[in-house]
Amino acid sequence: MGHLKKMNIDIKEIIKSNLDTTKSLLNDLDNIKHVCDLSFNTIAKNGKIILCGNGGSASDSIHISSEIVGKFEKTRKALPAISLSTNVSNLTAIGNDFGFDKIFSRQIEAIGQKGDLLIAISTSGNSINVYNAITVAKKLGLNVIIFTGRDGGKINKFDCPKIKINSENVARIQECHILIGHIISKYIEENINSLK
Repeated sequence: MGHLKKMNIDIKEIIKSNLDTTKSLLNDLDNIKHVCDLSFNTIAKNGKIILCGNGGSASDSIHISSEIVGKFEKTRKALPAISLSTNVSNLTAIGNDFGFDKIFSRQIEAIGQKGDLLIAISTSGNSINVYNAITVAKKLGLNVIIFTGRDGGKINKFDCPKIKINSENVARIQECHILIGHIISKYIEENINSLK
């Protein structure tokens, strides 16, 4: 039996790329603090955090919402967050009846309220269903934060806070999106007791 030929990858270069991209976030500290404040203030004013994204970004939206609802590092009260990427029945019914481009916006029409916050995640910035989600969220009076890559794509046109990762590599962008999600989660968790 023959042996499979292994393709070599430069593991050191991948790690270095991650470190370089992550380090670039140090140039965006004021913006990161701003999105932390906006996220915390949403919870403080009895709003909820809604997240959406496709593919890996769908998983990121689920990951971040679970840190907020359950806990990040400390046991504390449950907090309101939801990922629109989780309900298979919603996704398939809306996709079938209205089109894949409406899978998030339709859900926002159903549960979004003024004062809520949408965190819209798209590494390319060109996902039409994320674009439509932002459009509907802004129309309904939700605040919006965008997580995207270097140039922001089509969703860069929206007037709202943006975390734009300085990379065109999808993996590096997603790794930094999760880091920002963790920072937001920690910020909320460390400050939530101040609301008592």
